[in-house]
Amino acid sequence: MVLQYGDLTLKFIIGFLFMVLQINLFGRGNIAPTSAIDQLQNYVLGGIVGGMIYNSSITILQFSLVLLIWTLVVFVAKFLTNHNNLFRKVIQGDPKVIVKNGKIDVNLALKNGLSANDLSFKLRQAGIMDVRNVKRAVFERNGQLTIIMKNEDNLKYPVILDGQIDHDELEAIGKDNDWIENELQKRGLEASDIYMANYISGQLVVYKY
Repeated sequence: MVLQYGDLTLKFIIGFLFMVLQINLFGRGNIAPTSAIDQLQNYVLGGIVGGMIYNSSITILQFSLVLLIWTLVVFVAKFLTNHNNLFRKVIQGDPKVIVKNGKIDVNLALKNGLSANDLSFKLRQAGIMDVRNVKRAVFERNGQLTIIMKNEDNLKYPVILDGQIDHDELEAIGKDNDWIENELQKRGLEASDIYMANYISGQLVVYKY
């Protein structure tokens, strides 16, 4: 009995240490999840710890190896989402412009599981009663709605994130790939050199790594 409680305590400690390790290794994103990977990371990690910790047939070594494998899987997935546009789109999806210049893209909203009732509720939460006053409403990866009103100044469009060019945002501001390449050449930069680049008030504001 004492041995069983000793194994249980050790598993608790190992599970706690792996949780702390993942938080410090992958950032604070899983504390307030904003993407599918963050959500999945929490669900699976909780399932591993909660499901295996009381199973006496699973040794401490097996328990530790499973946690280590899951940590490596999450590390590889996060690395690929940060450095590969295709992988990021498949795993996390892209933000979708549901409302543009006061017009709702009904087909896109329904395709992304956003009903009229949900959209109306999110707009009311933002204090918006007339959708015609909305310049852009972006349905984010975490299900939130980011709204920009027509009368807002200094609109910000993130055209490069994590070294990857966002072609949808370029299209939204009426620019193309040649334009962004030319802007980068003026600064002697490549897209991979850039942590974030925003298009604000007609200018490209760049933040390098």
